[in-house]
Amino acid sequence: MATKKEPKPIGVVTHYFGGISVAIIKFTKEIDIGTKVHFKGATTDFEEEIKSMQYDHSDIKTAKKGQEVGIKVENKVREGDEVYAVEE
Repeated sequence: MATKKEPKPIGVVTHYFGGISVAIIKFTKEIDIGTKVHFKGATTDFEEEIKSMQYDHSDIKTAKKGQEVGIKVENKVREGDEVYAVEE
C-alpha cells in the first residue's frame, strides 16, 4: 500500500493586514500568479488561487524563493499559518 506523503509547506504567513485583506508570505520556493494555495493554521483552513502579488509595492508575476510578498486573500489569515501548494 502506498503511503501518501505529507505535503511540505511552500511558505508561511509573516503578517496580515486586516483592513486591506493582504497576507505577507515568505515563500520557500518560487511561486507564480495563478498557483492554487492552501492556507492552514490553528483556526485557518481554506484554499484559493493567487490572483495578485506585490513586492516592495510593485506588482510581480513570480515570487522568488525567500522573498516576502503581499498577496490579496479572501479570508483572514494569521501570522504563522502555513501555505501549501494545491496539487490539481
